[in-house]
Amino acid sequence: MRPKVYGPVVDEATRCKHYHSDLDIIALKFGCCERYYPCYECHLEAADHPPKPWPRSRADEPAVLCGACGHEMTVQAYKGSGFRCPSCQAAFNPGCRLHYDLYFEEDCDKDGNQRI
Repeated sequence: MRPKVYGPVVDEATRCKHYHSDLDIIALKFGCCERYYPCYECHLEAADHPPKPWPRSRADEPAVLCGACGHEMTVQAYKGSGFRCPSCQAAFNPGCRLHYDLYFEEDCDKDGNQRI
């Protein structure tokens, strides 16, 4: 069974009113509530608490959902996917990497460089 995605989702592929291109088909699980939302803004709009990124300490648990096929993956699997679902090969938006710090506890900056 596909996990529920919260917030103003506009289609079955998890696109939302904030991000809705053909490539905007992932949902992200937040560390604060363990719920999937299409984006940070959806969480701000729909949740009754502030968003917290997925914790590094739970890196071995699924936290990214492919909206095309429902495949759940770890953050590492998502980051290593080449912006394609490892299950169905649907393309993901590479621009999402600019927002990793909103979704995942990171040791890297937005360009992927190690923070000192």
